[in-house]
Amino acid sequence: MTTRGIDHIGITVPDVEQATVFLQQAFGARLVYDNITPQDPPQEGPEVERKLGLRPGAKATHIRMLSVGESASIELFQFGNTEHNDPARASDFGVQHVALYVDQMENAAKRFTEAGGELLSDPSALSGPIEGGEGNQFVYGRAPWGMLIELISYPAGIDYPQNSEDQRWTPKAGRTD
Repeated sequence: MTTRGIDHIGITVPDVEQATVFLQQAFGARLVYDNITPQDPPQEGPEVERKLGLRPGAKATHIRMLSVGESASIELFQFGNTEHNDPARASDFGVQHVALYVDQMENAAKRFTEAGGELLSDPSALSGPIEGGEGNQFVYGRAPWGMLIELISYPAGIDYPQNSEDQRWTPKAGRTD
């Protein structure tokens, strides 16, 4: 197998600085680097539009890489000179949410809302014979720019069926940023 795992998730936001503050406050995100800053010339033109699948005229004005816990990185994109669609809903095709594993659901939900996010409900128990278990919970929320984010925790583990070919990635215990 040549695929080793998910390296990063790209998220378009209205303002990279504000999104960074939200992700730092809500999840303890850490700055890795800026690929393009607002002081740099933007990435634009037909070649960039083709390579990134952009609308004609769109320009990348800020690109930043963040790390969150022991998982894939998050790459934030800010584009100018283009229209933006509403964030995806769970019923839309394509990537529709990112789930972050948390150790303490109540604290994580509180940090999420204090940072400016909005929970769609109270945390709920994961259910069913595979994901259900004592303390296993999830909750969906919206980031300040509208993107769906799930907080999930399954301290009781997952009861994998016999026909499973693998197990889902779960971070190691330890860090609790």
